[in-house]
Amino acid sequence: MTNTPAETHSPIAAEFCGLHFASPIVLLSGCVGFGEEYTRVEGFSNRDVGAVVLKGTTLEPRLGNPPHRVYETPMGMLNAIGLQNPGVDKVIAEILPALDFGETRFIANVCGSTIDDYAEVTRRFDDSPIDAIEINISCPNIKEGGVAFGNVPDMSARVVEACRQRTSKPIITKLSPNQTDIRENARRCIEAGSDALAVINTVMGMAIDPEKRKPVIGNVQGGLSGPAIKPIALLKVHEVYQVARRHSVPIIGQGGVTSVSDAIEFLIAGATAVGLGTGLFYQPLICREINEGIADYLKRHGFAAVNDLVGSLELPTSRSPVC
Repeated sequence: MTNTPAETHSPIAAEFCGLHFASPIVLLSGCVGFGEEYTRVEGFSNRDVGAVVLKGTTLEPRLGNPPHRVYETPMGMLNAIGLQNPGVDKVIAEILPALDFGETRFIANVCGSTIDDYAEVTRRFDDSPIDAIEINISCPNIKEGGVAFGNVPDMSARVVEACRQRTSKPIITKLSPNQTDIRENARRCIEAGSDALAVINTVMGMAIDPEKRKPVIGNVQGGLSGPAIKPIALLKVHEVYQVARRHSVPIIGQGGVTSVSDAIEFLIAGATAVGLGTGLFYQPLICREINEGIADYLKRHGFAAVNDLVGSLELPTSRSPVC
């Protein structure tokens, strides 16, 4: 049974899929290892965030991609780690027992190469103290020519449906921006049983060494994160919110958050929680600053709680078509 973090009546506390978050901040998968990496930093505490999403976990251990895996770009970062992890059994047996579930919520991140892989990893996490399960549907489907599950609504829905049958825990589906219609994908995932959505995953990109005329990333391409993708992420959260709000499905808005203002923008666009990833690399102690900044904003603008700010964007009455 999962322990419950200390309840608080703080105005920044959020309710997410029936879980109490002490803060709307969620630390993103791949940025904090398996939940303990940043606790080594003096002044950092997991109690300052609503939840921590653990590193992507597969059925069997994976070594990850060849180097280079990470490359800094203007206003961002490319990464192609390749889901390096010890496998789900070791995560459950050795890593989860070392986590303090009284500090915050911990969310598993499930990855796979087939639908059966996703379903089995989800089943194993269901019998663990993990609070919720995030499905990373940006993985390539090896049975369908390597097309990412998350780029095709039908495949996305099939993954969610299979995982839904294996767990009673809240399911969060992490949507990719690298697709034609993210709203349709969101709708299909909700219908298949997703309790929440994470918007967005990284944007695919590459970097070239002009002297060598070779890709910088060993895997050729990687996921772009950081401030460079924030305008894309904000738009996608706004679009998905139009679908999700009709079903009372909450969103974790993520992509380029590095300041208090960034976090508030995502809340206004429709996110119930705000994901923080690359921003931690720039400023490891930013979580407390964001919490204090959100609380100050709520007070100045007359909002009683952070949930009152969610989706409060005021749109113009008439807009011209975008071409």
